[in-house]
Amino acid sequence: MLRLIQLELQKLWLNKTSRVLIIISFLLPFTVLVLSSIKINFFGFFTLELGELGIFNFPIIWHISTFFAAQFKFFFAIVVVSMIGNEYSNKTLKQNLIDGLSKKEFILSKFYTIVFFSLCATVLIGLATFLIGLYYSSYTEASIIFREIEFLLAYFVKLVGFFSLCLFFGMLLKRSAFALAFLFILFIFEWIMFLVFKSQISGDFAWKIHNFMPIQSMWNLVDQPIQRIVMTKFPEKTDIVYDYAVHWYEIAIVLGWTALFIFLSYRLLKKRDL
Repeated sequence: MLRLIQLELQKLWLNKTSRVLIIISFLLPFTVLVLSSIKINFFGFFTLELGELGIFNFPIIWHISTFFAAQFKFFFAIVVVSMIGNEYSNKTLKQNLIDGLSKKEFILSKFYTIVFFSLCATVLIGLATFLIGLYYSSYTEASIIFREIEFLLAYFVKLVGFFSLCLFFGMLLKRSAFALAFLFILFIFEWIMFLVFKSQISGDFAWKIHNFMPIQSMWNLVDQPIQRIVMTKFPEKTDIVYDYAVHWYEIAIVLGWTALFIFLSYRLLKKRDL
């Protein structure tokens, strides 16, 4: 496994574009550190400091930081589809197979790299969240600090699932631009299917089916925290209460899609004439 990861990292680091995108994909999520210290002056009347609003308190900060960081996953998604496109355009895929790398090892090298980068991103976001929370949070009890830390697991699974989908599209289409475009097409397709089921059967059934779709199921892992923030400020507004927790079945759905995308990527490579 380490040999395959080292092989892939060497390829990525030697490519200037991939190197820049990897650095950006790791640095951008840390803008949450900058946001935590922002002070907005409203024409001298009052100053708004985000860190003083309570949004960086434990345990809600785990939810907010992972949701915010997940929005920058598209930068590494470009790296994932590019490393497949480059294999075909530079003929390195064929050369690797000639040099003794099996097709299974080739796919595994990509998947291991995805897991490696997802794990690194999760650890870094976890450390940043912990430090920001220690500085701003009014709660210091360990039971509160580490409550809802499962959002880090959900964030990790979300990254692995999304990048595995990018890997599959990269293998299917061989071109980075087309693979990224298909992500948008899949998103539109999922909502069209939702509207069709809603109009033909029922809204509840449509939502149940929609929640099993690839992109929507990944979104469900770390749901938006806006309503939750409002709930903490206006607890009497019971009409905005929603389920934001991380559930085991949501993780299982995304892991199932991940396994399917990796398997299909391998089948494509196995059957394809190189």
